[in-house]
Amino acid sequence: MPGYEIIDDEEKKEILDVLSRKVLLRYEFDKEREGVYKVAEFEREFAKYCGAKHAHAVSSGTAALRVGLAALGISPGDEVITQGFTFVATWESIFDAGAIPVFAEIDDTLCLDPNDLVNRITPRTKAIVPVHMCGGQAQIQEILEVAGQHNIPVLEDTAQSCGASIEGKSLGTFGQLGTFSFDAVKTLTTGEGGMILTDDQDLYVKASEFHDHGHDHNPNVGRGLEKRNFVGVNYRMMELQGAMGLAQLRKLDKVILSRQRENKARIKEALSRIDQVTFRNIPDPEGDAATFIIFLLPTSEKANAFNQVMTDEGAGTVYWYDNPWHYYEQWEHLLEGKSLLRNGYPFKAESGETRCDFKDLNLPKTAALISRAITIQINIHMDEQIPVIIKAIEKAAKVI
Repeated sequence: MPGYEIIDDEEKKEILDVLSRKVLLRYEFDKEREGVYKVAEFEREFAKYCGAKHAHAVSSGTAALRVGLAALGISPGDEVITQGFTFVATWESIFDAGAIPVFAEIDDTLCLDPNDLVNRITPRTKAIVPVHMCGGQAQIQEILEVAGQHNIPVLEDTAQSCGASIEGKSLGTFGQLGTFSFDAVKTLTTGEGGMILTDDQDLYVKASEFHDHGHDHNPNVGRGLEKRNFVGVNYRMMELQGAMGLAQLRKLDKVILSRQRENKARIKEALSRIDQVTFRNIPDPEGDAATFIIFLLPTSEKANAFNQVMTDEGAGTVYWYDNPWHYYEQWEHLLEGKSLLRNGYPFKAESGETRCDFKDLNLPKTAALISRAITIQINIHMDEQIPVIIKAIEKAAKVI
């Protein structure tokens, strides 16, 4: 996910513009900054790009999830459904809200399975967090239908699929809230950073206030003299990040996504010649962000053999089944209930009683899919790498 590949004079110009005014905070100092507010401008432009009414920038994708859950009122004891194939930040944020993550299966999109979602809903379910994994799309309309039947809000985790869409509608704009990550290796990068999208004015205001120590941002009083409607924390994005975001956003369609899609198509064509290779389901191929190509072999043994050749040939593959960041069977700190806190929270209550236990977490459909899946990351500058990848594919095809 290659925003870092195209950092050049445009980003430098935006950053130097901030430094020339010596104001890094996104708020106040209007005279010194000569009315220039980079984060606010980035929010407006990102909302416009995605077709959302409101965008709110924060310090990371994890912060976006945490702030979004707070805006929804997610509380201790609530349950929040997500999937067993995601980055750990998804369920870390649920824990941080005091809630308990409930893990559901994925389907052939490698995202939340709407059919299994139905089985995970209980009276304590207060939110659903589908994750649009690896540049693709979850079956978000079907997920929303299930959620609507139970009057449960949906927060889309779009950290890995910035720029993706379904039938022209941007991911992150289907649910009540959508969150994005702009960290160092994301499609659009601000180094660290994130964004929350919503069409709901009330949720937007709550997110804005919670992320800034509860300040109500009353424009009629000076900074620090505002009132507070509730307790908050600090998840602010600074002006340098906003400046980076503006420069990167201008390149998102014509440079980043277009090149990724071209490169993915070249690699997919080579893989398509192999009878035993199938591809993950992309519900709307035209809206694929193309940050990864994920293909499946008939068995885990064949996937392992194929992946080993690709690795030996320097083709840069990822076998998610062994990945400690994204696949539930490798989350040893979750499965073993490891905590820094003296009382073992969030796995134990103050009394010492078990609050939640994941040691028997079993998602057989997810395991079956992930054990057969191989991934190649798609970058912008791949002219030298693609021939190496294709050669490795041709060699790996002979071992299955």
